[in-house]
Amino acid sequence: MNIIKKQLYFLFLLGGLFAATTSCKNDDEPTAIEEVLAVKTVAPSSGPAGTKVVITGTKFDATPSNNTVLFNTTPAVVTAATTTTLDVIVPAGATSGLISVTVGGKTVKSASNFELSARSVVEKQGNITASETWTKDKIYLLKGFVYITSGATLTIEPGTIIKGGAAALDPSGLGKGGTLIINAGAKIMAVGTATEPIVFTSNAAPGARKYGDWGGLVIIGKAPHNQLASKGPEGGISGQLGADNISDDNSGKLQYVRVEFPGIALTAGNEINGITFYSVGSGTTVDHVQVSYSGDDSFEWFGGTVNAKNLVAFRGWDDDWDTDWGFTGKVQYALSLRDSEISDQSGSNGFESDNFSGSGEPATGPNNGMPLTAPVFANVSNFAFSGTPIVTSGATYQSAMHLRRNTDISIYNSVFSGYPEGLRLDGANTLAHATAGTLDLKGIVLANTTISVRGDRGATGVSDVQAQTYFNVAARKNTILTDASTLLLNADNFKLTGPKFLPQATSPLLQGAVWEGKGADAFFTKETFRGAFGTTDWTTGWTNFDPQNTPYN
Repeated sequence: MNIIKKQLYFLFLLGGLFAATTSCKNDDEPTAIEEVLAVKTVAPSSGPAGTKVVITGTKFDATPSNNTVLFNTTPAVVTAATTTTLDVIVPAGATSGLISVTVGGKTVKSASNFELSARSVVEKQGNITASETWTKDKIYLLKGFVYITSGATLTIEPGTIIKGGAAALDPSGLGKGGTLIINAGAKIMAVGTATEPIVFTSNAAPGARKYGDWGGLVIIGKAPHNQLASKGPEGGISGQLGADNISDDNSGKLQYVRVEFPGIALTAGNEINGITFYSVGSGTTVDHVQVSYSGDDSFEWFGGTVNAKNLVAFRGWDDDWDTDWGFTGKVQYALSLRDSEISDQSGSNGFESDNFSGSGEPATGPNNGMPLTAPVFANVSNFAFSGTPIVTSGATYQSAMHLRRNTDISIYNSVFSGYPEGLRLDGANTLAHATAGTLDLKGIVLANTTISVRGDRGATGVSDVQAQTYFNVAARKNTILTDASTLLLNADNFKLTGPKFLPQATSPLLQGAVWEGKGADAFFTKETFRGAFGTTDWTTGWTNFDPQNTPYN
């Protein structure tokens, strides 16, 4: 009997243990560890500016712009993103250090430094007679005049840096600053991107760069002009303009390109500008181009038919937009921001427009059958000063628009602020074109000018009253303001580093555009706004408003 009792007791204990075990069982599945923002790998872990780097990790945002990536303290552009990978380009100006990633207000850093390495330097001089490609893994140094000769094509990869050598580096011993010259019949294919612009800049170190450190970029084509065929370019550049008269001539492409610290005024009327177009044809593509700190004009067109969009002239020395020798192209969206303490002794202008420079050149009447200068510009913003025009250090500013010597230029839907003069209409022939409508100014806003509109005041020229009568015709819808604040521009509009250009939401500039006459051409996007900007800042990403302090290595 005792044995039976012991067996029953043992069975009772087993049942209790089973019940206890069963009651403690967790029926829920184990919870996965929640992912957090993290950087796992960086590949490669070293390289020069322009290198593509892939960052792997967790909790990234699949929208590239929602991820902020810094190389040490320098922002980089995220070109592609998933929740576990980010593709970025090592930015110009980056330094060695940790990479940080910020998403949704949270920041994490790489476990080890990214080591920035310098790109190798390739020197270029003399004539380049065969097609070649310049790549972003190298820096190209121009020594003296470098010619791309007829039949050759120079291709430049996005993100490539080209440095202009100082005059002392000229191998010819003639003291010519490094200059890239695309001859007639040659091509330049400089196609950058918003995230990887192509940069032509000074060979000097950050902080030591200055106006006219090197020559600049010169493109020569075969389109019509109004000079003798034997006429040569300025600045000692070899060759002649010729008489090909090919309107749609193609000299290649300039897209997302910056040109910094160029421009040499050798003697009066003999200069190399930031970018100079000689007889460049309409088959050439030009858009998203910035010229900064040019020692002469920022952009100058000598004849030709080339069109352009999205141009920036920043802190130039002389004129921003100079048109000569029968230039007949079209330009839309152009921005100029000036430094109040820097200008040319000749009197710097926004626009300077002529046909020729004086005696011995084409006649002023019938023009000998050759083209008059007759470009069409639209949506231009020229900002000289936010308040009263300033003259310091011998700097002299003249006109927002100095139109002279029989020019037939037309300008639409544009704003000019802070020049001593708004419009100077110079010469009886020029006034005749204006009266006939072949020179056309409509939708223009002049603000903060000392003299808004004047003539040349010559005995046989144009009086102030004549110029004002033309400009103030109601149908032209031109506006003169004594105070630019009524334009409701951005508070940082005139800030030389980090400017902001979009007008405020209630700005009168966002309406009132006029698209009549030459402005009706299909080339122009028929914007409602006046000036270069509506609600989109097209300078974002590819421009640089502090090139003095940018390391290029």
